[in-house]
Formats: sequence, C-alpha cells, structure tokens
Amino acid sequence: MKKLVLVAFIALSSIAVTAQVKTPQASPSSKVEQVVGLTTVEVNYSRPSAKGRTVFGELVPYGSTWRTGANANTTVTFSENVKVEGKDLAKGTYSLYTTPKADSWDVVFYKTTDNWGLPEKWNDADVAVKVSVKPESTNRQIETFTIAFDNITNDNAVLSIQWEKTIVPIKIEVPTKEVAISSIEKTLAGPKAGDYFSAGQYFYNSNGDMNKALSWVNQAIDLTEKGKDVPFWYLRQKSLIQAKLNDKKGAVETAKLSLAAAIKAGNKDYEKMNNDSIAEWSKK
Repeated sequence: MKKLVLVAFIALSSIAVTAQVKTPQASPSSKVEQVVGLTTVEVNYSRPSAKGRTVFGELVPYGSTWRTGANANTTVTFSENVKVEGKDLAKGTYSLYTTPKADSWDVVFYKTTDNWGLPEKWNDADVAVKVSVKPESTNRQIETFTIAFDNITNDNAVLSIQWEKTIVPIKIEVPTKEVAISSIEKTLAGPKAGDYFSAGQYFYNSNGDMNKALSWVNQAIDLTEKGKDVPFWYLRQKSLIQAKLNDKKGAVETAKLSLAAAIKAGNKDYEKMNNDSIAEWSKK
C-alpha cells in the first residue's frame, strides 16, 4: 500500500511540475494589419481597459513618456519608406512611445523593440522620428485601448490611438506612386539575365523542353551586362543542355568557355566539372 501511495505521489508531483495554468491576460495582445496603397503597416500591441479608472492625467500621467499600451513594446512595422506627419521614416519595425499632454501628444518611433515597457536607458540616437500631434475629444467612452487605421486612401492613412474619450490621429503618407512606377518600369523592361537562367536551369533539372531551356540560357548569356564576362555557371548550364540535346560538339565548345571563365574566377569546382565533362563528351 505504501508503495502505491509513493507511486501516486510521484505521478502527481510530475504533473504539477509540467502542467501550466492558463488564464486570460489582463491586457490581451492584438495585431492589426492594414494595406495603404502598396504599403503594409502592421501594429502589434496589448490592450488594457479603463475599468472605471481615469486614464489620461492619472493612470497615464501627463508629461511622462508612456509605452502606449501594456506589457511588451507596442511595435509598428512599415513595408516601405513612409512619412509620419511629414517627416521621413525608413521602412522597418519601431517601438511606439508617446508623451500625452492635455493639448498635444509627442509621438516617437523608436529603433529598439526588445524593451518591456520603456527602455532602461533612453537613447536619443534611437529616436527615428518624433512628432507632435493634437489630440481630439470624443463623446463616446472607449473602454479598451485601441490602435486603428482611419481615412485610408491610396496615398495616406491615419494611425489612430484611442482610449477613454481621447483620439490621437497620426498621419502616415505612403509612396504609392513611386512603388507603382518602379514596378511598372521593372515589368515593362522585361526579364533579367538571372530570370532567363533560372528558367532554363529549372527546365533542365525537371526534364522539361530542352530546346526552350537552351533558348532561355542563350538569352541569359545575351543579356549579360556589357563589359562583364559571361558567368561560368551560365556557360556550364548551357553545355549541359547541349549535351542532353545530343550536341556533344557544341557542348564541348561551351564547356571550354566555361572552363576558361572558371579558371579566371579561381573556381576549382567548376574547373573540375568542366574538365570531366569535356573528357566525357569528347569520347568517340
């Protein structure tokens, strides 16, 4: 009996060590993602509730830097360079800090994002952008701290901080025209040499149409930037395709060009592969 009790005690002790009690967070985490034009903006933050408390001026003192949420840093990620209230901000991820005041809020996008709340030591060099924004009042009670996007167009949106009866609008401008024009120009310019090479390489490796593979690798070679040597791996791929098409003579000629380019580049692996292939394809 004692042995059974001991076994049961050990089993229960093991469960106690490994079990994890799950309870809801007082300030649940939230994620909001918004596409503005061609720019994706993502906010990750925790959402405290007022619960009958006076928020601004008491729970969140005026004139003090606030983590702007709860728990870990509130972060904002931009997929493109943007403007915040007219100031340039490079694409990337930032912590969002604010200093609430009765008539204005300072809003800071901070470069380090691994702080729990405020940085242990504030570093002005990590301030990517700091702007001053005028808060707005609303008649409705906003019980739970909220960050949202409003007034969305192709070129801008408002990142809105909301709690209690206060709304703080932060204008975000995005480079939709520049990104669109860049995309159009890139597309209309046609595929690059590397695109043709990848297509030819894929067809070779997947036993596709070898004539198409050869055509695409030839286009990659033709599109090699003027004044630069044709990459030895382009030539190597062409020789392999030629050999697969049973053009051994052409394969040897191309392999010799790849060999010379590999020697010039100091690539011993390709030097050996080309020498081995030349010897194999030259057999009668």
